[in-house]
Amino acid sequence: MQHGLFQSYMKDILWQAFFILLISIAIGLAVNQIRSDSIPLITDWSAEKRLISDSGESLAITISLAKDLFEKNEAIFLDARDKSQFESGHIKGAKNLPWHAVEQYFIEMVPHLPNDAHIITYCDGESCALSHELALFLNEMGFDNVKILVNGWTVWQQMNLPVESGSNEE
Repeated sequence: MQHGLFQSYMKDILWQAFFILLISIAIGLAVNQIRSDSIPLITDWSAEKRLISDSGESLAITISLAKDLFEKNEAIFLDARDKSQFESGHIKGAKNLPWHAVEQYFIEMVPHLPNDAHIITYCDGESCALSHELALFLNEMGFDNVKILVNGWTVWQQMNLPVESGSNEE
């Protein structure tokens, strides 16, 4: 008899927990709808849509546009990955400006970055934030024409575009 009483008690607790959870979700959704800065429940969470500048402009660049600028030699590609990753392979002609050591390398890089140049930052992986952080930093330093090639190293290789390895220091 004791066992049946325990099961009944546990069943009541689970139902109460379920209803508390349901009520909490309903209240949360209602409050979200009322707030002026509500979080959209359905939206585009793609990497390209998340890469927005302070002015609201998209920082993402398509692989086709990046390829076009590369072929016309109208862009400077900056690899935000660390030096060892860069040396193991990078976009042909790219410069290495590793985000984790940006303070160390930025001063050396500035003379090679005209203010009006098309600058394309990249790293590897859709969730890699190094190129995004580097692009925002460059914007803060006064470079207005900075874009991010999302998952740059991988998509560049998938398109069989020119690559090289080693250091290309001048």
